Amino acid sequence: MIINFVTIFPEFVESFINFGLVNKAIKKNIIQFNILSLRDFSDDNQRRVDDKPYGGGSGMLLRYEPIKKAIDSVGEGAYNIYLSPQGRKIKIQTINRFINMSEITLICGRYEGVDQRLIDNHIDEEVSIGDYVISGGELAAMVLLEALVRRIPGVPEDIDSILNESFEDGLLEHPHFSRPETIDDISVPKVLLNGNHEEIRRWRRKMSLGMTFMKRPDLLKNVKLTKEDDKLLKEYIEEHKNK
Repeated sequence: MIINFVTIFPEFVESFINFGLVNKAIKKNIIQFNILSLRDFSDDNQRRVDDKPYGGGSGMLLRYEPIKKAIDSVGEGAYNIYLSPQGRKIKIQTINRFINMSEITLICGRYEGVDQRLIDNHIDEEVSIGDYVISGGELAAMVLLEALVRRIPGVPEDIDSILNESFEDGLLEHPHFSRPETIDDISVPKVLLNGNHEEIRRWRRKMSLGMTFMKRPDLLKNVKLTKEDDKLLKEYIEEHKNK
C-alpha cells in the first residue's frame, strides 16, 4: 500500500511515522510513504502556497495550483482524501474501505482551507475526525493513518486483539483488568478468575452491551441484537439500576 501526504509541514509527518506500528509497517515493507512538501510545488519565489480569498474576509487560503501539482506528481490511480471539518466522520467502515485501496493521498489543509475548485475537481472524498476545528489537517491525517495501519494484517503482532476492540461489532469494548488481583480494596470480578471460558465470554458480552447502553446508546440502534444479547443487556440494566 502506498500512502502519500501533501503538507506544508513535512517534518511533522516524518516525526510521526518514525514510531509505533506505522514505523513497523515501513520496516516490513507493508506500506510505502511519500511525503510531499507543498512548498516544493509553488511557482512563487518565496515558495508561498497561500493567498487571500476572493470576496474578502479573514484568514488565508491554500492555493489550487501547488496542491494540484503535488497530486499530479504521484501519478494516476491514487484515491485523493482531503482532511476537512466539513467531511464525513471517520468510522470503522471508512477505515475498512481505505485498507482495500492500493494507494491513497492525504491532503492536509491549513488556514481557512483550500480553493473550492480543487475539492470539486480533484478530491475523491472529504473526511473528518470530529465536529470541531483544529489548526491543520496533519494531525487529523495522523489519526486516520494510525487507525488504518493498525488494522493491516502483518503489522500488529496480535491482530485478534485489534479485531476485538471497541466499534468492531458496533459496540464498545468490555472492561479489562490486570494484576494485582486486589488493589485499594477493589477486586477483579470473580468470573474472570474461575477459568470458565463460556462464563467469561458471556460476562464480557454483557459488559460490552451494558457499557454501550450507558455511554453510547446511539450505537445500539445500528446493532442487530440476538436473543442472548437482549437477555444479557436486561441483566446488566437490572444489576446496575441502583448504582
